[in-house]
Amino acid sequence: MSNRVKTGRVRASFLNVIIPRAAQEGQPPKYSVALLISKKDKKTLDELKSAIADAIEIDKAGKNHLKGVKTPKNPLHDGDGEKPNGGEYGPECAGCYVLNASCKDQPGLVDRDNNVMKEKGEWYSGIYVRADITFAAYNTAGSKGVGCFLNHLKKLADGEPLSGAGNPELAFNDDYEDEDEDII
Repeated sequence: MSNRVKTGRVRASFLNVIIPRAAQEGQPPKYSVALLISKKDKKTLDELKSAIADAIEIDKAGKNHLKGVKTPKNPLHDGDGEKPNGGEYGPECAGCYVLNASCKDQPGLVDRDNNVMKEKGEWYSGIYVRADITFAAYNTAGSKGVGCFLNHLKKLADGEPLSGAGNPELAFNDDYEDEDEDII
């Protein structure tokens, strides 16, 4: 029985691992990521589902946060479906499951060769990573379920940025000529 998983290759979205961010005003800032797991990655999905079930069993033997809860909140969501809050997922989530993970302390961040890598520009929404995550039951403010906690990320490859801003090298790759005129 294990509530800890090291994923296969997944895509990082809403990535905040260099500077923590509060989900809502007034909340404490956290490091976080939304992991986009391809529905074709059966191995990772099976491991995630098993770890979530194990977290529930571990809770029954310990703190029992989920006592009396028929269906605890599940952190794994279908990116082709509706968000838990009723909204729609973005097009980058199509064909994927979405898993939000967070932590209070900065997660370990490494490159393909396991070298520590904390340069801000290297960590952005759209990169491909492996994640080391842990699942645990929670009972906070009347909400009961299984949460996903981020331990470490390993950057595997760059990807198309999901921020909407895009790549600056491509943004300015046009036929503009600066005539160095005083136009002000």
